[in-house]
Amino acid sequence: MAGHSKWANIKRRKGAQDAVRGKIFTKLNREIMVAAKIGGGDAESNPRLRQAIAKAKSANMPMQNIERAIKKGTGDLDGVNYEEVTYEGYGPAGVAVLVETLTDNRNRTVSDVRSAFTKNNGNLGEAGCVSWIFQMNSYFVFAREGIEGDHLVEVALEAGAEDINEEDNEYEVIGPPEKFEDLKTAFENEGLSYQVGEVTMLPQNLIKLDAKQAEQTLKLVEALEDSDDVQKVFANFDIPDDVMDNL
Repeated sequence: MAGHSKWANIKRRKGAQDAVRGKIFTKLNREIMVAAKIGGGDAESNPRLRQAIAKAKSANMPMQNIERAIKKGTGDLDGVNYEEVTYEGYGPAGVAVLVETLTDNRNRTVSDVRSAFTKNNGNLGEAGCVSWIFQMNSYFVFAREGIEGDHLVEVALEAGAEDINEEDNEYEVIGPPEKFEDLKTAFENEGLSYQVGEVTMLPQNLIKLDAKQAEQTLKLVEALEDSDDVQKVFANFDIPDDVMDNL
């Protein structure tokens, strides 16, 4: 799982810069709309919407924007009809890349995704070429400072976690996707504050990259994420700590 956590670390180091905040809000807005469309506008009975709202709030998205997106999703307000499309491909060194999009124009989106792969030493593949490498999981990250490891393990396992890892200065907790709410509630009840809490795709095997490959792979991921249509990018890379520090 190191590739996932290390990319997550890079994104957290960068921070939520004002220059990209509008783009972040665009992605969050689309996710809220689709979640409301699929599961209804009641967050209490719609886990996907509940998670989307939590992400929006953590990004300081105004509440009126959230409410408007929900209403567009449920049809109470006119809005664009987005569909979910997943693309798969390969990056430098054969890294598997899974790209989740929400789009109102498939031709535009596939053109953007293909261009990002082509310009960054990768190639867009056929459906199913890499998706088998990834598995959906509940995923939490805790800073080790201030966390009693044994207590975290006990709480996590009782709530349904399957794996707890130590990564650098962090703990990772991994569990089945259906256990996300149980884990989230258990951690919050015990005052265990997490840095990341989401249902996500994690790679089942990893490809270790050297410095050049790592730089190329991160440029590919950033190019993909720069598209408004792209919601999430997953990849199975592992970057050694010394390479990561230089990057």
